[in-house]
Amino acid sequence: MSTSNTPAARAWEHRAGELGDRLPDGFTLGVATSAFQIEGGAREGGRGESCWDPFTATAGRIRDGSNASVSTDHFNRLDEDVTLLRELGVDVYRFSLAWSRLQPDGRGSLSRAGLAFYDRLLDGLLVAGISPMATLFHWDTPLRLRGGWLNRDTAMRFGDYAHQVGEAFGDRIDSWLTLNDPATVTLNGYALGTDAPGEARLFGALPAAHHQLLAHGLAVQGLRAADVRGRIGIATTHSPVQAASGREADEVAAQLFDVLHNRVYADAALLGRYPDPPEPYQVAMRMLLETDPDDLRTIHQPLDFYGLGYFQPSRIKAGSAAPKTPNGPPASGPPEKVVAFPYHVTPFREFPVTNAGTAIAPEYLGVALGELRDRYADKLPPVCITAGGSSFPDVADKWGAVHDPARIDYLAEHITAALAAVAPGGIADGVTLQGYLVWSLLDSFEWTAGYTQRFGLVHVDFQDGTRTRTPKTSYRWLQTVLSAR
Repeated sequence: MSTSNTPAARAWEHRAGELGDRLPDGFTLGVATSAFQIEGGAREGGRGESCWDPFTATAGRIRDGSNASVSTDHFNRLDEDVTLLRELGVDVYRFSLAWSRLQPDGRGSLSRAGLAFYDRLLDGLLVAGISPMATLFHWDTPLRLRGGWLNRDTAMRFGDYAHQVGEAFGDRIDSWLTLNDPATVTLNGYALGTDAPGEARLFGALPAAHHQLLAHGLAVQGLRAADVRGRIGIATTHSPVQAASGREADEVAAQLFDVLHNRVYADAALLGRYPDPPEPYQVAMRMLLETDPDDLRTIHQPLDFYGLGYFQPSRIKAGSAAPKTPNGPPASGPPEKVVAFPYHVTPFREFPVTNAGTAIAPEYLGVALGELRDRYADKLPPVCITAGGSSFPDVADKWGAVHDPARIDYLAEHITAALAAVAPGGIADGVTLQGYLVWSLLDSFEWTAGYTQRFGLVHVDFQDGTRTRTPKTSYRWLQTVLSAR
C-alpha cells in the first residue's frame, strides 16, 4: 500500500519543500556515520582489534549483550550504501576511518587491504558527486597501543597515522576531522569506565584528554605536511549547561561540568590554553593547568572549520549519582565499577525526550552556537554541525514501510533553529554556519546501548540477520529538502 498521497505524506513533503527553499546558498546538508558502528567485518580485510572489541565481549557492558562484529555489514555492503547516499542526494558524507583497519597494530605502514576498502568508498562517493568528510579517530583506539590515550606515545603514533593517511587519500578527501568528541572518550572511557577501555580514574583521566588534543595538533601538522587538498578541523560535542538552582554548590557543579565536557577541548584547540576550573577543583585538575607550553603550541593549530555536535543541553546538580553521559541515557556497566564526579545531570522536565532519553530542545542549538561566538570571537573558524540526530522506536508497518514523523520534526526544528540563530539579529549572529550533518545514515551499533537505539534515516533489520536496508520516511523527507533547493 502506497502512502505517498496520504494527508500526512503531503504535509511533510510541503514542509520539506519550504525548508529547502529557505536554505542559504552554500549551506550543505549531509549524513554521518562512524566506522566501528557500521562497518562490521571485524575479522576481515586484516583489521586489527580496537579497544571496543574486548569491551563489547565483556558481560554486562552492552545493554542488549550484542557486539559490532557484523553490525550493518557496511564492509560487505559498501556499494549498496553508496547507492543510498547517491539517491538521497546529500552534499556531504561524513564517515570515519577505522585506525585499526588501516594500521592493525597502531603503528607501521598502512594495510593494503584497509587502503583498498577506503579507496572504493572514496571513489564511489566522488563518482556520485558527494563530498567526502573523513574523521581520523572516532573512539576506536587500536588495542595494541598499550595504555591507550593515557600513554603519550599514542599521540605520537596518531600523528604518524594522520600523515600516512593524508598521503594516501589527500587528493580525494574534501574535509578532515582529526577527532570526534574527545570528551566522551576521556570521561566515559577513562574517568567513569562506562565506555571502552573501561578505566575508572575520575580526574586521573585528564592525561587522556591532553594526549588526544596533542594528537589532534600532531595530526593537523601531519595532514598539512602531506599537502592534503581538503580543509581541516576537529569535532567536539557541545552541551549548553545550566545549574539546577541558584545554590552555590549547583553553580560550582555546573561550572565543573562545563569545563570537563565543553571548554577543555575547544579552549585548547582554539585559544591554545586550558580553562580555569572552579577553585575547589584546581588541585584535582593541576595536570592540565601545568601543561608544557610547547604542547599547547602544538595543539593550537590554525583550523579551517570547527565541527560542532549537538544533542541536548545539560542541567547540573551538585552531588554524585550514577553517571550519565551528556548526550545519552544512564551509563551501563557493572555496578561495582560505577564511579562518579561530584555532579549529576537532572532532567529538563519542560522538554519532550527521544527514545534515548535526550531532551528535544532545538533552541539550545542556537545557545551552543552563541556560546562559541561569545567565548572565541574572531578565533572561531566557520562552523559545521557535524552531528545532530535522534533515536526513536521505529518499527516497520505491515507493508514494510518505516514511518518516523518524530525524527522529521526533530531534524526540521533543529536545522531551522540553527539557521535562525546565525541570521542577522539572531542569538549567534556573526557565526559562519556552513552546514548540518544528520546522525545518522543507518541504524547501527550504538555503543553501550547496542542495537536498542535507532538513529538512522535508513532502517536496518538486525533481527533476521539479513541487514536489509529500508529507507524511512525521514530519508524521503531529507531527499525532498535537498531537491527543493
